Amino acid sequence: MTQPRRRSHRKQPVTIKEVAEKAGVSQMTVSRVINRQGLVKEATREKVEQTISELHYRPNLMARRLAGGKSLFIGLVYHNPSQGYLSKLLVGALNACRDGGHHLVLEDLSSEDGELNPQAVIDRLRQSGLDGIILTPPISNNPDVIAALQKEGIAYVGIAPGATDPDGLRVEIDDAEAADSMTQYLIDQGHRRIGFVMGHKDHAASISRYNGFKLAMKRNNLEINPDHVETGAFTYYSGIEAGRKILTTKTPPTAIFASNDDMAAGMIAAARGFGFKVPKDISVVGFDDTDLATTFWPQLTTVRQPIAQMAEKSVDLLSSYIHNDDTTEIENRRLLEFSIVKRDSAIPPS
Repeated sequence: MTQPRRRSHRKQPVTIKEVAEKAGVSQMTVSRVINRQGLVKEATREKVEQTISELHYRPNLMARRLAGGKSLFIGLVYHNPSQGYLSKLLVGALNACRDGGHHLVLEDLSSEDGELNPQAVIDRLRQSGLDGIILTPPISNNPDVIAALQKEGIAYVGIAPGATDPDGLRVEIDDAEAADSMTQYLIDQGHRRIGFVMGHKDHAASISRYNGFKLAMKRNNLEINPDHVETGAFTYYSGIEAGRKILTTKTPPTAIFASNDDMAAGMIAAARGFGFKVPKDISVVGFDDTDLATTFWPQLTTVRQPIAQMAEKSVDLLSSYIHNDDTTEIENRRLLEFSIVKRDSAIPPS
């Protein structure tokens, strides 16, 4: 008679904190040993590596590191509703990891209620065994996540982090300047009543882009009608909802600047639903220049931010930081260029 198989209980992975406590060093020292950084005495390094081996802490990655390899496991962490934005980030990160000989790991932190739980983020990343992490908005804007990563000694780079982490590794464009330039483009075409759709409240870019819009309007002595400003969520349907509100005001604007392409597409759909012709009756412009911008008619005038390149630069910056032996100073910020892409959705007001 066979014995019943005993149910196995999977042990929780060892944390960096446990390694540090057993080795009698700080978590930062363990992180430096793992990432092959300097400033660690040889005796301390050997002690930490022995502890890592004894506790079986991330053995596969450690074997690669101890062998002197330069290949990294890099996580792309996202919680973003725009599929167009995410797809370009993914392409850029994959290309950079392929060229650098690294491995890309995707971490989807989306939830059914759409809310981001900082503790859940840290719990997952703590056990992930990644060498470094690329944080995408809005996670890159979350101070609780940033503080926890710093405490855990996990290397990271933030894409468009805003003012959340001024001293951390960051890759971005100047969102305020880009929105200012697009607004000025509409003003130069002759528009005076210009509406604006803000993005998700948790994204730093939402505020920056609105500030750029306000700056251009003020510089040209134009008033902003509060009835022409709505807050969306960087989604197509939130663009439709914003359009329904703005376009039913007593005197609708002649142009609307939506702060991403998804919401701009929703705005165009709403305009058509109310009988407006785009761009004859109302011009609509967006932000990002994702693939969506050219998949409907009229094709969208928009701000092009180099999303794929931002991901590529994030991989390069993270790799340079991790492999740096502290003898070379690394610039923590990469500021990339934007451009205004003029297509068919914006013309002078009739």
